[in-house]
Amino acid sequence: MKTFHFWIGIALFVLFCWIEIPTQPQANEMAAITILMAYWWFTECIHFTVTSLLPLVLFPILRIESTKNTATEYMDSIIFLFIGGFFFAFALQKWNLHQRLALILLTKIGKSLSSILYGILFACFFLSMWISNTATVLLLLPMVLAILKWLETLPMNNNELRNIEIAFLIGLSYASTMGGMATLVGTPTNMIFFREFTKHFPHIPMSFLTWFFLCFPVAMVLFFCLCFYLRKFLLPNRKIILDKNLFIKELNELGAWKKEEKIIAMLFLVTVILWFTRSDIDFGNFHWYGWGSLLFKNDWVNDTTVVMGTSLLLFFIPDSQKKSSILTWEDTKQLPFDIILLFGGGFALAKGFETTGLSEWLAYQINGFIHLPSWIFLLLLVMIITIISEFASNVACIQLMLPIIITLQAQNQLDPLTFTLPATLAASLGFMMPVATAPNTIVYGTQKIPIQFLLLIGLIMDLIGILFVSLWTYYWILL
Repeated sequence: MKTFHFWIGIALFVLFCWIEIPTQPQANEMAAITILMAYWWFTECIHFTVTSLLPLVLFPILRIESTKNTATEYMDSIIFLFIGGFFFAFALQKWNLHQRLALILLTKIGKSLSSILYGILFACFFLSMWISNTATVLLLLPMVLAILKWLETLPMNNNELRNIEIAFLIGLSYASTMGGMATLVGTPTNMIFFREFTKHFPHIPMSFLTWFFLCFPVAMVLFFCLCFYLRKFLLPNRKIILDKNLFIKELNELGAWKKEEKIIAMLFLVTVILWFTRSDIDFGNFHWYGWGSLLFKNDWVNDTTVVMGTSLLLFFIPDSQKKSSILTWEDTKQLPFDIILLFGGGFALAKGFETTGLSEWLAYQINGFIHLPSWIFLLLLVMIITIISEFASNVACIQLMLPIIITLQAQNQLDPLTFTLPATLAASLGFMMPVATAPNTIVYGTQKIPIQFLLLIGLIMDLIGILFVSLWTYYWILL
């Protein structure tokens, strides 16, 4: 079967190489590479890491991008955010701090599987409203894995345990994406919208609170739909009551906090505080200036700078025995380079979309539908951007689309928010593909989520998102 899917992927690649996309050199080859990689990712006929390396070979051969420029995409700054987060994860695991944090959470909300799931997902949703989605997942993943490991001791069959793991991990990824939609600072696509909107429509007030009132309801509806789906279709139908006294007993057995745990927790807290306070936030009449803009030039520091700075301290601070540091390089030998390369493959695809103009060509195809009824055009726009964001960078997607959409609105004398707002929200609706968002890549990298489940649940959440974003925008702006 794997050999069959391998050759089907090759056939699709050859077919799309022959389909000409006018005015965009190499765009058809870029489309062919995307189809090939997507199909192999879907079917897993080739290991996903090997598939992720295809751009390094195919881009230069098909004259899309040089090997040098393609290779740089595999070392994007967000990859080091991922690595820094894993340094903390290794430290948490080495000193059992993740187990302590998991047990503390379980003693507070651990009455049932659903209450634990809801508690974790809400914490993820709330944090991602203020710090990057990737950082949020990296913060919570070690604790979630510790909880899942404890749940393995409960009397459950393999199918029930697998579904619970899928519910917790997919929920973690999707909740972070939904929380990022709720505030202007939640995800970079929202800030790009804010920059473009204020530049083109300076006379129209757009603030942190305006965005919150418009978009928080969308994020919350999607979040409730996610919780309902995971509870209904993945958690066991039978009621599993957890004895909180067991959690309390295990927590007491861990004893007092060790010096290493305190240092790791302190650095962890400092990291979160620096993430929270780095960016500027506009509260309408009040403007918060983050330390990033006050102390450094624009874009000199970001979330990666923070987590790499604090996590590297773990290699310098000695442990209580003074024999070694809290974290050593030997402790990091399990760094998941396969997921790092999967990240790189996704970034390379996004670069190819931009270089060949494939994203721009797809965006311009929207022009032919502008004279359709507004609600149909809105639905098509949200659908197209969602599909593009499954493969291309969300940031690159919205950067290409917003100028075109703003021009279309001006030509048709429409409200400035008519299509810009739903387009921005749609750019965050990539739930299906492992490379659609960094949180998807991280949880898929645990190798506990079969690709079929990610595609199925992702498709359902994509459809719910497309419908609700379209309906919400149509009701509040177009009517």
